[in-house]
Amino acid sequence: QVQLVESGGGLVQTGGSLRLSCAASGRTFSRYAVGWFRQAPGKERNFVAAISLSGAITYYGDSVKGRFTISRDNAKNTVYLQMNSLEPEDTAVYYCAAGSLLSKVPQGYVYWGQGTQVTVSS
Repeated sequence: QVQLVESGGGLVQTGGSLRLSCAASGRTFSRYAVGWFRQAPGKERNFVAAISLSGAITYYGDSVKGRFTISRDNAKNTVYLQMNSLEPEDTAVYYCAAGSLLSKVPQGYVYWGQGTQVTVSS
């Protein structure tokens, strides 16, 4: 069992930056791949980024490549999402999720956090 808690969301202007954190409970966090997804009102939950167990492999959604960076610190049971050059289209609730395999789809993850709101003003 893994419990995930996201933090770091907020309101930022276009071009600004935020760093989201996903803190996990449990000593087996390093056994899980972690993904970030986002969901805007009335839209599907979309893939943002994912990172492998060791952090050696990362995937990004096309709309965030070159602007977002995912990383993890297994000693701190935390995964980060550094978001730069934010745009109004990035406005959404951001969720982190953990699963046994690295995946770009929500169905690939078992454990989910409650989400954190990111709002980018124009």
